[in-house]
Amino acid sequence: MLALTLTVFVFTTSDCPISNRYAPEIQRLAAKYGENAKFVLVYPVASDTPQVIAEHKKKFGYTFEHRRDSDQKLVKMTGVTVTPEAVVMSGETILYRGRIDDRYVELGRERPKPTTHDLEDALAAAIANKPIAVKQTQAVGCILSDLVK
Repeated sequence: MLALTLTVFVFTTSDCPISNRYAPEIQRLAAKYGENAKFVLVYPVASDTPQVIAEHKKKFGYTFEHRRDSDQKLVKMTGVTVTPEAVVMSGETILYRGRIDDRYVELGRERPKPTTHDLEDALAAAIANKPIAVKQTQAVGCILSDLVK
């Protein structure tokens, strides 16, 4: 039986190409772990209006919950700096923060396939009530400070 109640916040924006490239992987993880973890898309920029978010979710086939964070409260609480970036929480405790995987080495440089699956590894460990080996990684993507004006 699962002792932890997990929430996975996936920070995204409607127009970040790297975030959008991750849509299939995010959906795969939500389908695989959705019984044990609640997935929430977080839109932290004001230009992602409710209409833009609805269109974005439809275009990329997202069916799970979302939250607008245009006042940056969740960004500040979690410490995320880019989109896409994921945060796994148990209650108010951050268990993991960082990249989904290591597909992107740096901006403009991508591997054909990821060699590590950081978010999935963190979720699997948390669900099994085991220690998370890597609690924080550096995500590569659209820098939030450039998007928040």
